[in-house]
Amino acid sequence: MSVEILENYLRQHPQTRYLDAFYSDLSGIVRGKRYPIANADKIFRSGLMMPGSSFLLAVTGESMDPCGLGFSDGDPDEFGVIVDDSLKPMPWAQVPTAQVQLTMQDQYGEPYYYEPRNVLKRVIEQFASLNLTPVVAFELEFYLFDLKRNKNNQLRPPIAPLTGKRNNETQVYSLAELEDYAVFIDEVISTCELQNIKTGAITAEYAPGQFEINLEHSNNPLKAADHAAMFKRIVRGVARKHNMQASFMSKPYIDNAGSGLHMHMSLIDADGNNVFDGGGDFGHDDCMSPTLKAAIGGLLETHPESMIFFAPNINAFRRYVPNIFVPTGPSWGLENRSVAVRIPKSPGKARRIEHRVAGADANPYLLLATLLAGMHHGITEQLEPGPEWQGNASEKLSSQIPFDLTSAIKKTRESDILNHYLGNKYIDVYTECKQLEHEAFKERNIQDETSWYL
Repeated sequence: MSVEILENYLRQHPQTRYLDAFYSDLSGIVRGKRYPIANADKIFRSGLMMPGSSFLLAVTGESMDPCGLGFSDGDPDEFGVIVDDSLKPMPWAQVPTAQVQLTMQDQYGEPYYYEPRNVLKRVIEQFASLNLTPVVAFELEFYLFDLKRNKNNQLRPPIAPLTGKRNNETQVYSLAELEDYAVFIDEVISTCELQNIKTGAITAEYAPGQFEINLEHSNNPLKAADHAAMFKRIVRGVARKHNMQASFMSKPYIDNAGSGLHMHMSLIDADGNNVFDGGGDFGHDDCMSPTLKAAIGGLLETHPESMIFFAPNINAFRRYVPNIFVPTGPSWGLENRSVAVRIPKSPGKARRIEHRVAGADANPYLLLATLLAGMHHGITEQLEPGPEWQGNASEKLSSQIPFDLTSAIKKTRESDILNHYLGNKYIDVYTECKQLEHEAFKERNIQDETSWYL
């Protein structure tokens, strides 16, 4: 990327004092370096070096040396280059700061194998042989918390900025609660606009202080995942500015609703036609094309072996409880929020899948890579989805799904499909990192999961 881009930016933002160069690791945590703006031009001229093992850290930031990557191999650097169109302002920063996103290359100029963004890129490339392009949208739920915990050192909802009161009751879809936090939400939306992140509907969710902001559909799935990762950074940053803490932890309150990351996905052909549209009216079998049915079949077949990407830690598995609109088995249905794969009511040109399984703390790149792998597998193998689920699909936990972290890791390691699409070396290192992280959690006898995962 040319240094002229930085120079043009600084002419528009002359007060800028620092530049953050960042990337997202295996757990979706943003890492990188901050440069005084006088030294920032060298990133644009020659990039920068960062340890490749920084993509393979535990959620605590520790290196677990998974598969000998970290301490054992001498912790070598990889080469970071700037992602196009990622130089943007950070209005939540305490001092005027800009940011750019990095992606890593190895010594030969090839995408660094262990970067989650490059894992997704490898899966997206598989769709070229089908002459199809994924169109995707992320829906992310999150909680806001008071910076001060209660007298028992437990999380609690923040004091609403408008009313000065703490809301401890659930009012799903409440417009009044949205208004209570309107200034915070508006700053999130305006900051997203500065990053060219297009947002949609805003919802008060099933617990006090819980919200969902939808990101709009994009036919650039890699950029959509970039925006989802950036969205999390924005929400956390703006919340701090407003003296609150934001978290995408799956289950911060055991007795309240968990936070999910729902994925909307369709496929278009070279002419921009939605190949999931069967041509019939919604509710009839012919509203779904054979391609859509095959994609559903692939997602259901790969559901059990994908759980460690849907729920990347022990807290995330606590979200799977019957009868709270969280899928508890491999199921699909038309306009049914209890299933894993929902086909929302829509015109044919907007026919799509809503995948409802993942927790909000899933890595956006790895989640999308796993789901696209399942869809591609289903389409190439022409799988059938089986019968549509009628009624409540979440009355009990399915025996087909591993609902604990250790079993989920084992299932993923044994998956021929995910090893093929994501890469067997990546599956090895990801699962080992998660296993070692889990063992460290148990060894330290952590009683409060929020101190580890929040």
